[in-house]
Amino acid sequence: MTSTTTSSHPATGADDGTRTTQATASVAAILAESAARFPDDVAVVVGDRRTTYAALWRETLAYAGALRARGIGEGDRVAMLVPNVTDFARVYYAVLALGAVVVPVHALLKRREIEFVLQDSGAALMVCAAPLLGEGGAGAELAGVDLLSVLAPADTDDGPDRLEALAATSEPLTTYVPRHPFDTATILYTSGTTGQPKGAEGSHFALLEQVNTSLLTTFDMRRGDVLLGALPLFHTFGQTCTMNTGFRAGATIVMLPKFDGDAALAAMVEHDTAIFMGVPTMYIALLDAATRTEARPRLRYAISGGASLPLAVLERFQEVFDAPVHEGYGLTETSPVASFNHVGTAPRPGTIGTPIWGVDIEIADPEDADHVVLLPRGEIGELVIRGHNLMNGYLNRPDATAAAIVDGWFRTGDLGTKDDDGYLTIVDRTKDMIIRNGYNVYPRQVEEVLATHPDVTMAAVFGVPHEVHGQEVAAAVVLRPDATVTPEELVRFVADEIAVYKYPRIVHVVDALPLGPSGKVLKRELVERFG
Repeated sequence: MTSTTTSSHPATGADDGTRTTQATASVAAILAESAARFPDDVAVVVGDRRTTYAALWRETLAYAGALRARGIGEGDRVAMLVPNVTDFARVYYAVLALGAVVVPVHALLKRREIEFVLQDSGAALMVCAAPLLGEGGAGAELAGVDLLSVLAPADTDDGPDRLEALAATSEPLTTYVPRHPFDTATILYTSGTTGQPKGAEGSHFALLEQVNTSLLTTFDMRRGDVLLGALPLFHTFGQTCTMNTGFRAGATIVMLPKFDGDAALAAMVEHDTAIFMGVPTMYIALLDAATRTEARPRLRYAISGGASLPLAVLERFQEVFDAPVHEGYGLTETSPVASFNHVGTAPRPGTIGTPIWGVDIEIADPEDADHVVLLPRGEIGELVIRGHNLMNGYLNRPDATAAAIVDGWFRTGDLGTKDDDGYLTIVDRTKDMIIRNGYNVYPRQVEEVLATHPDVTMAAVFGVPHEVHGQEVAAAVVLRPDATVTPEELVRFVADEIAVYKYPRIVHVVDALPLGPSGKVLKRELVERFG
């Protein structure tokens, strides 16, 4: 099926915009190859159910046959609304095996938000887990999109057709359909911190190279390693770093349909988890769970991403779990990992490490939107990235793509520094920076101080309008259940540690912070609430 292909993709184009190639690629090869090499190894554990690599690939090919019988073919977009269960992998790789494009949908979206993703992506069909049909089915109906279910009881008479039943009566695929390396494999929607979410198109090449680079020079992951699949698989972190990379290595993924600190710790102990990947909120929850049991997994190391991990939390985790934490950085648009505290080298806490193999990260002038003007080492500026990990672009948004990728560099919107050793440190988001009396205040620095207080579990610092100062520094904190500290005491606590123009004049105690799908705090919601 391999043939000479003419490509119009910017990333592969020659001076005339075209280039021929006989190369093919597919992210589906990750599961197909591991099924051939490690057929009897356990790929996925959910509760007491274990699925081997051979069984998972066989079931995936059956799902693909059912989707083909439903009219899905090369280039079609198929949305999926499925939690962290084995069916996520079956549906994901089935769509890719057909040469179609997979559009994972955030499991907490409401019907109108689901309708937007379905319409914007041009989805031809959605596969929805039965427990999520309330909003998923309504969203599909609003969008006029064909709907199939998974995980519905076999004796269900009403509702959409069951993919499992269709797979039992359809002819399965025998292998995956090859694709051009720069064909779009996934469309992942950004969390929409400004305006509507945008669909970032990830190519087969970028996703495969991300996995191979992670295994060769970034992580230390081996066949037989047990990983906790707690990160949501609809998000790029869990999808690429846990599922795709784990399956490529021949690891076993213990999936948690819903994250809970106590359940996660119990699963890690029961299955002898070697590697934990999580966002900061998960680290905080595991530390809380560890106060109720002495049991600990034999972790080799842990990976943190999605948002900055407060140093106080990192140090406490390393002490309690006797395992180093390696912090990295990336975005949906960078597949996702761009930099990392590489395993094998002692991590530098407080940094996001160095760029991964084949990727450049520099610091640019954030004020020049039309050009990327690089700044000297040590200066604060905007992180810009180029390399094999960049997306093809934002779906149907050429203007947004052109604004994000300038002179071949992806503009992240994050402020940071790069030292003489090449280590990168995130200071803050450009949009989150507070200007008080003309002075720049970086919320992350203030949050780090708040996180050191024994009564504080989570903190977010943000700017609110002020008639005199332009902006005032405010904070929202989540306290421990037995906390006695007052907001006024927290103000004084921070004021003793940092410059007078930086400390928050207002501290709000909240039950929980608003979080996006990647674990980032949605500060715009705090500004709307307290501004």
